This record gives sequence, structure tokens and C-alpha cells, in this order.
Amino acid sequence: MIKILIAEDQALVRGALVALLNLEDDIEVVAQAENGKDALTLLTQHQIDILLTDIEMPKMTGLELAQHCHMHTPDVHTVIMTTFGRAGYVKRALSLGVKGFLLKDTPSEQLAASLRKVMLGKKVIDPELAIAALDVLDPLSDKERKALRLAGEGKKTAEIAELLFLSEGTIRNYLSEAIAKLNATNRIDAARIAQQKGWL
Repeated sequence: MIKILIAEDQALVRGALVALLNLEDDIEVVAQAENGKDALTLLTQHQIDILLTDIEMPKMTGLELAQHCHMHTPDVHTVIMTTFGRAGYVKRALSLGVKGFLLKDTPSEQLAASLRKVMLGKKVIDPELAIAALDVLDPLSDKERKALRLAGEGKKTAEIAELLFLSEGTIRNYLSEAIAKLNATNRIDAARIAQQKGWL
């Protein structure tokens, strides 16, 4: 039996995924979370084979969750399922050890088949996303990305510095670099551009 943890903040989507996957003879959804933080807790409480996660969730994104899984629970395979087919997401996900990347409009039979393939050690990526990912290079460093994401949420330089345990000067440098790399007019514009490309 393939044991699944689903992390998805939209209750309707989460419920539909649980219902569909539980119809399969060899798949069982053993836990579900509405955000990345809750999913982390559930990973320690259950025997999980596959983490099926959305990307954009409150408290912790699917990519941050995938990174944590890759480092702390390497036996759990991560599969991302998202509405957003942004090429930047695919590249980052693969660099974080994600085994599958599917769009939410994937037919249910294909989803179940993909999860079985992942359990056999294969990688499963939506073909259109795979092609798009080959063409896009993410210019941001990890620290620039974190600072930019917080700036995009409307946080001031001092707040970002406190959250990332860095000095205000360092944060200003990261944001200036990100703005320059993305040819943006300001930090909010830079966050918008990076978000659209799937780099945040």
C-alpha cells in the first residue's frame, strides 16, 4: 500500500484528491494538511511514502516543504501538484529532490499512475512543464529570493532583516541585487516579476 500525505490549502481540492486517491486499491491517504507547517508535523507522526503537495500555501510553501523533506526525511518522495505551470518552479523543485511535478488538471488515473512510478524510483514531470523549464534560468540567489518574497508581502527592510537574522544593510543589498537582476523599478516590481516566473 502506498501511503500518502496531502498538503493543500484549498479544502475542496484537498477533499477531492483524498476521495479520488482512496478509490485506488494500492493507495491510501493517511494524513492531510492545509499548510506546509502542519504537513511537517504530520510527517513525523505517520509512516509516509509520498508527500503530495501544492506550492502556494500559507506558513510554508510546497517548495520549502520539499526542501525540508529532502534534508530530513529522504525516504519520503515528494510530488508537487500545482495550478501554476511556471518553469522556474520546476527547476527549483528538481534541485530540491522533488520526484514528480504535475498540474492540478491531470486526470485522476494519470495521477495514480504517476504516484506508482515515483514509488518505483522514477521521476514524473508534466511534459509541457519539462520543456518550458529547459529555457529559463533563475538569476536569484536563495537569500535574494527570501528577501524578495518578504518584500513582496509588504514587509519593511527592518522586518525582513529580523526575520532572516541579517542586518538591514545586507537586506538592502540583496534587494538591490534582485531589482538589478530582474530589471525591475523597485522591490515590489521585482517580487511581481519573480513571482510570475516561478522564482519565488
